[in-house]
Amino acid sequence: MRAAYRRKVKECHPDQFEDAERQKTAQEELIRLNLAYEEALKIASRQRVGFNLISQEEAKHFALRLMEQGSLESALRQLHRADTRDDGWYELNGKILMGLRRYEEAHQSYREAIRMDPENRQYRAGALDAVVAQRNSKKVNVVIHNWLQDAFKKK
Repeated sequence: MRAAYRRKVKECHPDQFEDAERQKTAQEELIRLNLAYEEALKIASRQRVGFNLISQEEAKHFALRLMEQGSLESALRQLHRADTRDDGWYELNGKILMGLRRYEEAHQSYREAIRMDPENRQYRAGALDAVVAQRNSKKVNVVIHNWLQDAFKKK
């Protein structure tokens, strides 16, 4: 697109013409070309940004399937492709983060779900579980257990 734009600019640039009338026509053509190119760039950038986005329901569906398969990092990536986020999205995000032992982030996600639906006891239970897990994760025996578990999982 850029090469075609530059080629067209060279063809219709007003400095190439000596006749005043042709310069004026070329100037108008150059203005139209620049406006069209700017619009094309805007459209192209919008498409790139939205390329990776999928509907929230699809993102949650894919994330749940990946979670069931034990691919938590992939589940998190899929979930974050959602075009919108509701309380259910934040709850699922919290569940995945809990599985990844990212308890503080999980707690924040559950808190956001609670903000959206204050009466939901399941969200409150998830937030409480995240806080308890965060506190427990700092205990020496839990740190050693998690380290051993990770060490043997990789082999």
